[in-house]
Amino acid sequence: MNKTLVIGAAFVDVIVNVPKLPKSGDDVTGNLKSYTVGGSAFNVFGALKHEKIDTDLFIPVGDGNYANQVKEKMNELKIPIKLPIKGGDNGWDICFIEPGGERSFLTIQGVEQKWQTEWFNKINIDEYKYFYLSGYEMESENAANVILKELQKRNQESFVLFDASPRISSIPKTTIQKIMQKNVIINCNKEEINYFMLKGQSLKEKARKIYEKTKSPVIVNLGEEGSYYYDGNDHVIPSEKKRKIINTIGAGDTHCGGILAGLSKDMTFKDSVILANDLSGLVVQRESGSLQI
Repeated sequence: MNKTLVIGAAFVDVIVNVPKLPKSGDDVTGNLKSYTVGGSAFNVFGALKHEKIDTDLFIPVGDGNYANQVKEKMNELKIPIKLPIKGGDNGWDICFIEPGGERSFLTIQGVEQKWQTEWFNKINIDEYKYFYLSGYEMESENAANVILKELQKRNQESFVLFDASPRISSIPKTTIQKIMQKNVIINCNKEEINYFMLKGQSLKEKARKIYEKTKSPVIVNLGEEGSYYYDGNDHVIPSEKKRKIINTIGAGDTHCGGILAGLSKDMTFKDSVILANDLSGLVVQRESGSLQI
């Protein structure tokens, strides 16, 4: 069975267009565009469902204003809420979009940082061949310990795709070492890979050292240039088309979803990366970061 479990969070993105990011002491006028349900796991799930992959979204949905927006959107999209939680709201963020489409976040965290062992009683971990895990949930050492301990119970032939995320710099080094295990596919960009391995080495050398620990492909997103991956040899898969960019919300998340979708279809890793490049090219043409909205 090639079923996938997407572990993580759903946030409410408050999307604001700005002429430039404010510096300390600045006063910048923004244009409020929308309130959109997003978050890495939600966006990854969107890419997998776009490709009609058998997938479960395993995210805590709390109670409160932002949780209610998440519930409403999940009900609208007919996404089962597998993890209803009492006693806390979902996180939210202000997403600043610059004229070129680049996005920056100010995040207020919520129940997604409060993972508990008993939450995993709601699923059968043996059902899944592929797992998605984001760096956002690894920032809290307690949450990371709970999730990683439960993932150790998965089938030995299953794979975890770990998305480093912009929060990689805040993840404890001990947690990063726990993540780099066999059958863990590391996905990062050229800056994020430095938090796995020492700076100053070539990209190939950094990827090779990670690969020696995980025995699994290492993916490095190169932005408009495409994707690099190392699987014992190094490869560059260029993006096929230049896209009109509305914003880059969810581009990296969707790329991860594309990788998992390709693998779930028994595609080669190269073809999975090509699919991921294509899907991330689609999502940057949308205001939301999900291909299902």
